[in-house]
Amino acid sequence: MLKRLLLLLPLLWLAACSTTPTTPRPVDGGLLSPAALPAWQQQNMGDTLAALQQSCRVTARKPGWQTICADAARIPAGDGAQTRQFFESRFNAWAVRDSSGSGGLITGYYEPLLNGSRSRSERTPYPVYGVPADLLVLDYPSALHGRSVLVARKAGGNRLQLLPGKSEAAPGEIEIHPADFPVDSRSNKLKGRLAGNRLLPYYTRAEIAQGKGVASAPVLAWVEDPVELFFLQVQGSGRIQLEDGSFLHVGYAEQNGYAYQSIGKWLVEKRELTLSAASMQGIQGWIKANPGRQQELFAVNPSYVFFKTLPGGDSGPAGALGVPLTGGYSIAVDPHYIPLGTPVYLATTWPLSQQPLTRLVHAQDTGSAIRGAVRADLFWGYGSEAGMYAGRMKQSGSMWMLLPKGMTPSMAAAP
Repeated sequence: MLKRLLLLLPLLWLAACSTTPTTPRPVDGGLLSPAALPAWQQQNMGDTLAALQQSCRVTARKPGWQTICADAARIPAGDGAQTRQFFESRFNAWAVRDSSGSGGLITGYYEPLLNGSRSRSERTPYPVYGVPADLLVLDYPSALHGRSVLVARKAGGNRLQLLPGKSEAAPGEIEIHPADFPVDSRSNKLKGRLAGNRLLPYYTRAEIAQGKGVASAPVLAWVEDPVELFFLQVQGSGRIQLEDGSFLHVGYAEQNGYAYQSIGKWLVEKRELTLSAASMQGIQGWIKANPGRQQELFAVNPSYVFFKTLPGGDSGPAGALGVPLTGGYSIAVDPHYIPLGTPVYLATTWPLSQQPLTRLVHAQDTGSAIRGAVRADLFWGYGSEAGMYAGRMKQSGSMWMLLPKGMTPSMAAAP
């Protein structure tokens, strides 16, 4: 998973609205043939077939998908006509709406490409940290919210295990006061460090920038640009090109426990940028014009991501479905509404444009800010061009789920 606690560029300035999960429902209670979808005949089916075949590595194990995936595997790569006929003959399209009937929001994300090195130098002074040895993680189930004191013990690695029913720590045990901690309402985890036998919140971004906590963190690489490193954390994964031309792939490993705070929103509230200018490119421009305030801006967001190295190759980062993302053909969705692995027909517009962008994409990722039925984050690929599109994309749009014939949205949502 591109563990995007934060990881959505357009949400540098906006927080997505949450809604109560319901099963997606078809418009007017009816179905469409895929052939009736807007601009269906103009679709590049070769790329969408490759993304479907990636999804099938997981969905083939789900009821109703085994035969679909077996047949998809037999379609020759690049055979657009056969792929189109396959979707038309084997799938129905279900329009997706939220309970309010309001329009959808389509944003974008990407995989950054940074210049770096395995060694620190004047050119590459900024570290990409792995997980610090002193960062501890405790599952904090909602049933225990409201308890003033918890007791835990180390359970291996950086994990803690709660000791039910205890409110006083014995020797070798750890005392936790939940009120001390920021709580991630989606993950229900507390993340901290030991001070004696008490767990305290882990260091904030500003404290980490001062060197706190990271003495025990491995450095995976050193990079040239602190701004690009910040956006690498926002995206949650990326590629670092080393001096010999090879690439180091890094992805989310852990986070310091603080919720993401939008630096773009802060700039808008401070009247430093207008809302329309608060894109990734606009934020980068503001930093270049105000280099002395860079750390002040970064400190607005207390969240800090620690990375791990990922397998190499030319494939994209793995999304929440567990398969590599395909640039331009993978989306992040709210899985309360759209099951991961589902083909989704997307009708929106190109960034900062009214030019239609219609595409058969695949739900292969999630994000903490992707909430609601008609809500998607389009993965644009990696590098500067992908970043340009991702950073500018905040468009309205419509979505249709493509489900095997005979399968309804409620059936698709069943575990």
